[in-house]
Amino acid sequence: MKVEEPVSPVIDLDDVRAAARRLAGVAHRTPVFASRTLDAAAGAAVHVKAESFQRGGAFKFRGAYNKISSLPTEALARGVLAYSSGNHAQAVALSAQLLGTNATILMPADAPAAKVEATRGYGAEIVTYDRWTESREALGAALATERGLELVRPYDDPLVMAGQGTTALELLEEVPGLDLLVVPVGGGGLIAGCSTVAKALRAGIRVVGVEPDAGDDTARSLAAGERVRIEVPRTIADGLQAAEPGELTFEVNRRLVDEVVTVGDDEILEAMAFLFDRLKLVTEPSGAVAVAALLARRVGGAGRIGVVVSGGNVGAGRFAELFARRA
Repeated sequence: MKVEEPVSPVIDLDDVRAAARRLAGVAHRTPVFASRTLDAAAGAAVHVKAESFQRGGAFKFRGAYNKISSLPTEALARGVLAYSSGNHAQAVALSAQLLGTNATILMPADAPAAKVEATRGYGAEIVTYDRWTESREALGAALATERGLELVRPYDDPLVMAGQGTTALELLEEVPGLDLLVVPVGGGGLIAGCSTVAKALRAGIRVVGVEPDAGDDTARSLAAGERVRIEVPRTIADGLQAAEPGELTFEVNRRLVDEVVTVGDDEILEAMAFLFDRLKLVTEPSGAVAVAALLARRVGGAGRIGVVVSGGNVGAGRFAELFARRA
């Protein structure tokens, strides 16, 4: 009897292709890099999709613009609201600016200064909260209702997931013969979109997610077969501090993601240094986790591997501070 491939009822390849059409001429088609040294370390031919070169410095622009550009005129006239530690904040602020609407962003009080400054620079109003004691989801929903704003969630939205999936769509157009795709995991939107594309276009491809050791909520959830909530992770990967997978993203990922592995903060720093020294890529901690998993041999092997560097939003001061700690 033929076994059907797992499919997601949330988004499909056509949704991602529609997002690609909306993003055409607006989002950057980001470069793919190779390194013989990385190939040797991973034991495979590695193709690095550098979303650090995306508008706003991270993949988040893809989903934010796809969502906001799809809103009706009356919603755009009222404005949008998002909650984010930084990359989604910048993406929403920039998308709102490009589309002629206003953005209000709920950001943790300890968000990296470079991300706060960039978000404000795109014209957004910033409202702060304490990530350790307050729920951004509850605060964001209440503030959106109070002000009559459209809530643009960072990952748990089909249009956002479809936009993020254009990352893999581009990568597989450039390198169609991938055997393995390795993707950072926070709330799960990027890997949900990417796994949707990968499983539809490439029979037999494996999709592996990477989380920080302290933020293994998706790994735990996949093992349990249901969403598991953890304490807010304490990790240098500030963009991957989700305490629980999204409801919609988990619905996709439990069907399409083959495995989730974790890496420690020291391994993340090693990957950041490797990318800086060998590929001349400046990468934030969250953006480097997939490469960290390759270097630590959590994943790898023969064949062709696609790996997503999801963002490069780290200021010079923070970059220096992290490596002073490592020295």
